[in-house]
Amino acid sequence: MSIVGVIVEYNPLHHGHVYHFTRAKQETGAEAAVAVMSGNFLQRGEPAIVSKWARAEMALSMGADVVFELPAAYAVQPAEWFAYGAVSLLNATGLVTHLVFGSEEGSTDKLQELASLLAEESSDLKGAVAEELASGASYPAAYAAAAERALARGTAEGARGLLMQPNNSLGLHYMIALRRLGSKVMPLTIRREAAGYHDAQPGEGPIASATAIRRLILAEGLPKASPYMPDYAADILARELREGRGPVTWESLRPQLLHQLLIHPAEQLSQTYEMTEGLEYRIKKLLPNLAKPTVTHLLQALKTKRYTHTKLQRLLVHVLLGHNKRSFTREILSKGPGYLRVLGFTDKGRELLKRMRKTASLPILTRPSDLSHPQLELDLRASAVYASCLPTLDTNELYRDYRQPPIQL
Repeated sequence: MSIVGVIVEYNPLHHGHVYHFTRAKQETGAEAAVAVMSGNFLQRGEPAIVSKWARAEMALSMGADVVFELPAAYAVQPAEWFAYGAVSLLNATGLVTHLVFGSEEGSTDKLQELASLLAEESSDLKGAVAEELASGASYPAAYAAAAERALARGTAEGARGLLMQPNNSLGLHYMIALRRLGSKVMPLTIRREAAGYHDAQPGEGPIASATAIRRLILAEGLPKASPYMPDYAADILARELREGRGPVTWESLRPQLLHQLLIHPAEQLSQTYEMTEGLEYRIKKLLPNLAKPTVTHLLQALKTKRYTHTKLQRLLVHVLLGHNKRSFTREILSKGPGYLRVLGFTDKGRELLKRMRKTASLPILTRPSDLSHPQLELDLRASAVYASCLPTLDTNELYRDYRQPPIQL
């Protein structure tokens, strides 16, 4: 039985996601689909527009059979650890046979070649990354350039150009993770169509990026964005907005973030995960001089060639959620996620979960009370902080992670 795995955020789910999901099942002949989905905070360092529960419902409505949550410890991470955490979960099910991801390249050939050469992280590669960073490059640019420098001449021609495309880079790290895990899951990629990952405005046709859709929702309202989403996703989103559970943006969390930045001295902020090279002092120096005390103005003031917008957003998430460097060492992260947290399932998914209880190498979790784990504590904290900024503040939402059973369709 072929079972396809996808790694997603669905922020929100749109026609491009449906295209990818449909092709993934067709290309693999899969009889079932498992999704690993980021929780309430996402890989680029921003809150999801609506909760993980609503986005899991969108995924199930589209046709996913089981949705697992990617723990916050891996969801808000650079490509290497995001990929490692998500692939580890798919591998841990013991049932997923294929991993299908979108890419600009549209083929795994070059990415597989790179993955085979980069999976061991040679001293040459590490040294080249350090040199590129020292020259002032951002980490994505440094890694892409270092990969091209460290590889044997002619072995990976054009590696830098390939890896400067965000989906290609993420796909490479998926395949590196598969190799490091010794996984039998087969990777397959589908070319990203119509809208680019960062496209801020919709183009012609029904497919727009999630970024463009979110901007439309915030600027002009959901009706303007609905044509770019399947009806069920637009309906779920409309319900969430109507009932005061969104939209959530970084500015929704401004009071909570400023509280953390203002009450903690620079020395304490320095212990935050991804706080490097004296950024804590720069933040403290900039805060009194911002034109407006907003997250947007803070990010604009912090942005340099060295620090990408995404890197800085992730850093602020770590500040917001109290992520300490001691909990995110390479040794700890390399152990992978500690559980398979179920956000939702279909009738077919129920049968898959029964089978997984025999095949999975991690405990399958449907209630937080069933397990004590440091990563789970971070997830519960992230959900509570997220709920604290909802337009309609509700006690049930603050403690929803304790009370909400998996969604069933």
